[in-house]
Amino acid sequence: FDFEFSGLIGLADPIRDSVPDAIKECYSAGIRVIMITGDYPVTAINIGKDVGIRNTELCIAGNELQEMSEDELCERIKDVNIFARVVPEQKLKIVNALKRNNEIVAMTGDGINDAPALKSANIGVAMGEKGTDVAREASSLVLMDDNFASIVGAVRMGRKIFDNLQK
Repeated sequence: FDFEFSGLIGLADPIRDSVPDAIKECYSAGIRVIMITGDYPVTAINIGKDVGIRNTELCIAGNELQEMSEDELCERIKDVNIFARVVPEQKLKIVNALKRNNEIVAMTGDGINDAPALKSANIGVAMGEKGTDVAREASSLVLMDDNFASIVGAVRMGRKIFDNLQK
């Protein structure tokens, strides 16, 4: 084919305005936020910086994760909050490593590829609007608005109820 360059198009998937504040609130509430994505590491690190994830300079890529033993991952996962170029079985490996470190894990996802990790997490949270039926079935909770800030609001409300019950 003889192609003629006509122009260049750039696409962006903007971050929702509520996400940086929600992540900040998670940290102030003692909740650690980890991003697991299929994006390239440079993209993931920049998104992590934009939303306020801690330790963005530390990132584990899928090919590196593939080579790690479970024990090595359990040690490295204590500091790393960004995982990039991850495939579905690696999401499950990450969730299981966190659980092995005695962490309570809430996993969010919307696709068929997220289902094993959603099921394995202590609390699986599926996206209700764009999420697949498989993700919804594998989860404990389904968000109706697909908004990360809704999770933070639910945790806040749950903690208030718990405090009131204790009183």
